[in-house]
Amino acid sequence: MYEPIRTKPVVHHREGGHHGASDYPRRSRGEELDIQLAGHLSALLTLTDELGLDEAAEQIAAQVTRLRGVRPARAAGRSDEDPAALHRRAHDLAARALLVAASRADTAAAILAAERMDAHAAALDSVDLAGAH
Repeated sequence: MYEPIRTKPVVHHREGGHHGASDYPRRSRGEELDIQLAGHLSALLTLTDELGLDEAAEQIAAQVTRLRGVRPARAAGRSDEDPAALHRRAHDLAARALLVAASRADTAAAILAAERMDAHAAALDSVDLAGAH
């Protein structure tokens, strides 16, 4: 069982009197989805840079720039991490980006995310085939 709460809740007030819900900046659902989409695409961009996929990285960077209004920071270079692991993570991030892009009805980002999912799935298939020999 649980112990019931015996103290009254503490209410914090800022200086200046009454503060309602309208005192805090609110973002629309669309703005929140744009922020989320830009975050997924930025993470995908990092992995794409680590894999050395320059053309795909430029396409992703263009979408992040469109969503954020500024060019994204870029990874320094290729990673020493297992390429198969990078492709798996990139595929997962592209899938997340696709879900958010679809819910936002962002066709350009959805197409890009789907293309990246396909590319990473194909790369994983070729790694699996190479390992099977």
